[in-house]
Amino acid sequence: MTILLATNNAHKRREMEGILKQLNSSWVIRQPADLGFSFDTVEDGDTFGANAMQKARALGSLIRGDVLPGVTSDHTGAQVSEMMTKAFPQQLPPILADDSGVCVHALGNRPGVFSARYGNEAGREPLTDSGRNALLLRELTGAADRGAHYVCNAVLWVDSERYTQVQATWHGTITDAPVEGGTGFGYDPLFWMEEFRCTVSQMSQNVKDRVSHRAQAVAALTAAAAVSLD
Repeated sequence: MTILLATNNAHKRREMEGILKQLNSSWVIRQPADLGFSFDTVEDGDTFGANAMQKARALGSLIRGDVLPGVTSDHTGAQVSEMMTKAFPQQLPPILADDSGVCVHALGNRPGVFSARYGNEAGREPLTDSGRNALLLRELTGAADRGAHYVCNAVLWVDSERYTQVQATWHGTITDAPVEGGTGFGYDPLFWMEEFRCTVSQMSQNVKDRVSHRAQAVAALTAAAAVSLD
């Protein structure tokens, strides 16, 4: 079954595909660019769940020709709808969307839903991953509590009255300095997993794709979809 992923993020696509491989899933991930159009939407929800649903509904509406407020594309809604109907004449694919981030306990669970925008200031270039990591470490200077958890809220959206939404967490601690490895992105160089005695960046991708917050959420979605999409 083809699933349309509501993101342009190449890292996230690779990770989703790795997770689905671990699950022996028959889902095939496609992104808007694969089908000839661009997609972006504002993410102004105050929870991970609100943002994930916002992305899912925005893309689900766009492929039906309805451009919701905050959505941008290089094609009109009518053009996107026509492209999708040609590509999927029988039935439009479900939308898979997620919102994720890191919640640091000593910071009142910040950056949370602002993880990807952490430290951004109007009129300045957004921070890179390394810039956000450096900012997080500065804010944690002197903190005794280094506990943190990753959150992933994921939605499999068929239409406005038919969807499945789940949320999963993954607990660890924040290191005193980045520890890079061969995998991961974002805050992974700072996220220490005591069970594995390494940061997430140092994990093999196969292990991460089995146990991460995103892996847990997607596993729950595929299990639910086996029933709800039957």
